[in-house]
Amino acid sequence: MSFHPATRRRFLSRTGAGVGSLALGSLLGRDALAAPFRTVAPKAKSVIFFHMTGAPSQLDLFDEKPALRKHDRQPAPESLFEGKRFSFLRGHPKLLGSPFRFERHGRSGIALSELLPHLGTVADELCLVKSVRTTEFNHGPAQLVFHTGLNRQGNPSIGSWATYGLGSESDNLPAYVVFLTGNTPGAGANLWKSGFLPSMHQGVQFRSEGDPVLFLNSPDGVSRDDRRRTLDSIEALNQRYFETVGDPEVLTRIEQYEMAFRMQTSVPDLVDLSQEDAATRELYGAGEFATQCLQTRRLVERGVRFVELFHGDWDTHGSQKGRLTNLTREVDRPIAALIADLKQRGLLDQTLVVWGAEFGRTPMLQGDESPEKCGRDHQKDAFTVWLAGGGVKGGMTYGETNELGNEVADNPVEVRDFHATLMHLLGIDHERLTYRYQGFDQRLTGVEEAKVVEGILA
Repeated sequence: MSFHPATRRRFLSRTGAGVGSLALGSLLGRDALAAPFRTVAPKAKSVIFFHMTGAPSQLDLFDEKPALRKHDRQPAPESLFEGKRFSFLRGHPKLLGSPFRFERHGRSGIALSELLPHLGTVADELCLVKSVRTTEFNHGPAQLVFHTGLNRQGNPSIGSWATYGLGSESDNLPAYVVFLTGNTPGAGANLWKSGFLPSMHQGVQFRSEGDPVLFLNSPDGVSRDDRRRTLDSIEALNQRYFETVGDPEVLTRIEQYEMAFRMQTSVPDLVDLSQEDAATRELYGAGEFATQCLQTRRLVERGVRFVELFHGDWDTHGSQKGRLTNLTREVDRPIAALIADLKQRGLLDQTLVVWGAEFGRTPMLQGDESPEKCGRDHQKDAFTVWLAGGGVKGGMTYGETNELGNEVADNPVEVRDFHATLMHLLGIDHERLTYRYQGFDQRLTGVEEAKVVEGILA
């Protein structure tokens, strides 16, 4: 591959919403950056994306199945496992009814597990999609499908596609921020990398303790003026190199240096939660995940486009009852608080909140039969994702599973449909959101048919 000198204008025209998009956006308006990809007015400006690493049991949280309780510990019908592949189930498994009660909440009467009492207080904001299905039944590949559309490494994450399509609303913070609590997902940082898109679109991980971003601060003895002079010199060298070889990543590097410099003042202000009143801090509760949820609201207030919060480990092959109880206790209150806080501040209508995982859990028992030790295996054919705010109908469910919850019975939603819908809510046509790579116009939703789930749109 040969390089040739390239002007900044040529680079911008080639990449659409690339590194120079921040400067271009200040001249043309940020909405102009997304014009090539848009067909409808956006409902949401930002996305908050909760990923419960390891996959919670939808049958114990969102999708109540009385038939499972009725036939608890009885041999499963052969149709549930004959000719199907599971990660660990062997032989003739038994059915497992949920040990948790379900209660109806809000004017809509949405049924939620007793493990989610706080989420019940915002039930009328929720849209439960109970008919999602995927192609993979092991964590790493399924996580990649859920985030990138494909089961292999190297493709951009959904957050990267969103920032590529829309740019950023913030001059002083990254467009895409990532938080981690608990185990790192099996697919690792591939879930927030930019793949073949310019690297400025990858997620930037924020930490809950210590420096929020590693290596952000200047070394001891280096003043801000010293840092500015150093960056100016580096930028001059990089600009000269770019004019020689035309490599877009050189401009990406320039913008990343500049963003890091601006973040030295913006990030400390962001994480200073003493600015929040006592009632707000009490609303979210205590703990690492609660802190991350509060910081997330502060990020979207400041124009960050996409915030993803990973929480693990929900891979409950055994001891599911106790583990689900503890895990939901960590996330229930902060997530409900975030939704309520966004609404109170007038931000929920323009912020799309998404909660999901790579797949669901089976209606069949795994492991020891005792109530305290049993668990569930992975299930790819039917699971639940919920959304709130940002242009979706609140207080509703979409899609249904069959009597035992092992397959979709009505309104199936493929992962690519979910991706198309999320982009639609951001005002992006998923078929137009493309990037030329290896001779093809690549896109998040791939080459198979993908449809927007019209039934959940407000």
